[in-house]
Amino acid sequence: MVLYFSGTGNTEYIAKLIADGLGDTCLDLLDRIKNNDKSPLYSEKTYIICAPIYVCEMPLFLVRYLKSISFNGNNKVYFVFTSGGYAGSAKVQAKLFSLKKKLKCLGCVEFVMPRNYVANDKYSMDNEEVIYSKIENSTKKVKQVVEDIKNENKLNTRHVWFFETLIIAPFALLWTKYKLVAKDFYATDECIGCRVCEKVCPLNNVKIVDKKPKWGGNCTHCMACISKCPKKAIEYGNLTQGKTRYLLKDYVPAKIKN
Repeated sequence: MVLYFSGTGNTEYIAKLIADGLGDTCLDLLDRIKNNDKSPLYSEKTYIICAPIYVCEMPLFLVRYLKSISFNGNNKVYFVFTSGGYAGSAKVQAKLFSLKKKLKCLGCVEFVMPRNYVANDKYSMDNEEVIYSKIENSTKKVKQVVEDIKNENKLNTRHVWFFETLIIAPFALLWTKYKLVAKDFYATDECIGCRVCEKVCPLNNVKIVDKKPKWGGNCTHCMACISKCPKKAIEYGNLTQGKTRYLLKDYVPAKIKN
């Protein structure tokens, strides 16, 4: 069983390619997370957990949710990360999670995908050439990963140094709490009250009030609301004005080579 959460489509794309290659089921965790659905999972096949990387780790809300549910049937698990180029200490997270849930971790793999984090002034968004190149390279990489999973080979990603974990773990916790906030999100007059932003928020942090979205205090900066708004009517302070939002569906399958 392939499990995933995806804000703007990168992780969903890789998860579905892997599931198709394995002939396995693919489960989007969004509704389960939104509804706090903690019903047990059951799979006769190896579990494959696909996660984006936020603040050099798997999203803390996603890890907390996964810790809250039971994994029945097969006791083996792979982890698949999608990142902009650095998966940080996610590998350590995955191993600790597996130990806690009494699952046998068969390894981790990272796919470098296009940047989606438009609400920042530190990293520029990828241009179209880079976007297509990253998607193409990751698409090709899936084939080998699928073969390795079929054969239950160990998946290997870069070594995580101990000092990285010592720095990243507390940093990610504090940054998530104090920096990944929603107070600067707002809707412009282009908003039509379609509720898409409300539906795609994994933390139920967006509510439509008087036909306009209002953001609460529980945000993870997944970029789903701002990127999936059909009218491009959501901004984050002055950081996103004039910037192109990223959604994988705008680029796939166009121009992807076989």
